[in-house]
Amino acid sequence: MKVDGKNIRPIWLDSDLNVVKIIDQRLLPHEFVIADLKTVDDVIMSIKEMYVRGAPLIGVTAAFGVYLATLNSPVKTIEDDYLIEECQRLKASRPTAVNLAWAVDKVLSETLKADNGSGKIDTARNEAEKIAEDEAEKCRKIGEHGLDLIDEISRKKQGATVNLLTHCNAGWLACIEYGTATAPIYAAFDKGLDIHVWVDETRPLNQGARLTAWELGKHGVKHTVITDNAGGHLMQHHMVDMVIVGTDRTTFTGDVANKIGTYLKALAARDNNIPFYVALPSSTFDWKLKDGIKEIPIEERDPDEIRHVQGLDRGSIRSVLISPEESPAANFAFDVTPARLVTGFITERGICKASEKDILSLFPEKKKP
Repeated sequence: MKVDGKNIRPIWLDSDLNVVKIIDQRLLPHEFVIADLKTVDDVIMSIKEMYVRGAPLIGVTAAFGVYLATLNSPVKTIEDDYLIEECQRLKASRPTAVNLAWAVDKVLSETLKADNGSGKIDTARNEAEKIAEDEAEKCRKIGEHGLDLIDEISRKKQGATVNLLTHCNAGWLACIEYGTATAPIYAAFDKGLDIHVWVDETRPLNQGARLTAWELGKHGVKHTVITDNAGGHLMQHHMVDMVIVGTDRTTFTGDVANKIGTYLKALAARDNNIPFYVALPSSTFDWKLKDGIKEIPIEERDPDEIRHVQGLDRGSIRSVLISPEESPAANFAFDVTPARLVTGFITERGICKASEKDILSLFPEKKKP
């Protein structure tokens, strides 16, 4: 995607192929800083501290983490036990996003097939780069399929503005290119459709207000930042035509884990007969879990993320305390929206209903024998 006329991705390898470069998303939109990842510890830190975030990008970052593990092996032969242990550490860095473990296991399985150290290094790098390109292509196709939904609404409104509402950041910053929830938005904008996006601020870390708004602004898409709790009001007053969100993990039965507050948007959408779509690549489906509410692990993060807020003050980024210093806080990072509240999924293979039967009809190779 373009930022101020320059093509950029949220992650890439430097020219020497020994450092992973990332955009430090903690500092956006006020500072644009590139961080270097040189070791597995660097990658784990970047995932835990949310330098990188979003299920597809977390997966790609972890994939490059396997590559860095091969570069930093204590012995040139790169022993299998060492590599497996480093991969276990990578997979433990965040619990909810399924792409993380999927990407690490995919790179590891191919790397272990190599005959020697140099072969393992080359294989790990090639697999990580392949995952990055595959995820970008999946998001492009999500945009194509989702465009049809927006186009249909536009025709029904006879070209009047289509109002979309999204939650958190499921844009190219969370992926590699295009995004998931934003891919249809960018496709619609590029086609010339008149669209406007309601951007949930997405407390506690304000990924909507900071990141989605920044992305949309750079692309020229009309948007308005709103408080998280304004969505229901907008829906009641016919100011939202469609809700579209991303996901960090979705069961093969259609339950959706996404940024905390997504469930409430789905409830409001159902009450007001507004379509609620989830955009995701196939790598974000969990093909093992059936009951998302009971089985998807929900990450609890540092309570200080709730107690403090970060912003720009007189040219400097500052964090300020907003609650009483002695008040405890609980920081649940995700919630689960049950399949019954989801109108449909937008995937790289097309659109389907949120049911086991319809999901597996798009991905028949995942059917259990």
